[in-house]
Amino acid sequence: MASTSDLTSTNTTKNKNSVSETGHAKNIANFQDLISFCQGYGANYNPTKESLKIPQLQALYQLAQDKLNATKTQKTTFDNATNERRNTFANLKPLATKIINAFAVSGADTLAIADAKTVNKKLQGTTSKKSTTTNDNIPPLGELKGASTSQQSYDRLIDHFVNLIQVVEQNTNYTPNETELQVATLQTKLEEMQTKNTNLINAYTGYSNAMIERNQTLYNPLTGLVQTSKEVKQYVKSVFGANSPQYKQVSGLEFKVIKKD
Repeated sequence: MASTSDLTSTNTTKNKNSVSETGHAKNIANFQDLISFCQGYGANYNPTKESLKIPQLQALYQLAQDKLNATKTQKTTFDNATNERRNTFANLKPLATKIINAFAVSGADTLAIADAKTVNKKLQGTTSKKSTTTNDNIPPLGELKGASTSQQSYDRLIDHFVNLIQVVEQNTNYTPNETELQVATLQTKLEEMQTKNTNLINAYTGYSNAMIERNQTLYNPLTGLVQTSKEVKQYVKSVFGANSPQYKQVSGLEFKVIKKD
């Protein structure tokens, strides 16, 4: 069971993600309002800069909406892969303990048993005085910033399980009757762990790339939606004046650069 601090950290990260997503969506919604105001000015809105013309503004709005939706889709895929990996690894440490107990009474050589126990200690995470994992020694999930660090932890768990399988597999005395402890079953378990781990890597890559594309569309300092909105406001101000009701319409629309997800 995850510690309180781990759960708090995960929830805090999710809350930050939620706030950021709301900020992106708000920028896009306000940009749609900005376009509507500009359309309402009719022939008086006639900028020379191509990117400020109504058709280009509409195209940028649609592109931003598409990129936001794509990011949400990729995030769902990433979240699902995260949950699937957690579920697959959930019983790993109890399973390893069962293997050690079965191996210890199999008649195997004492040195082999000692080797297996050494590997199991590494898998259980009991060889280090300080642990950065949760109480069940499974790295916390759901934190995007920690994906790389957590990924290395899961790689190590897989590596330790590979070593444990090799130790028992090479000893002919290890022939348990329990299906879940048999080498063939352990190999299947290993393959599932590796698959879920790879799936998460790929899902994170897709999510990360989608965020990059979304941020480029919204926050590019030269062509992004936020920068374009500033230029539209400046144009309206130049045409109608700083104290005009038209400028007050558009100046009240807020656009923010969301730096974190």
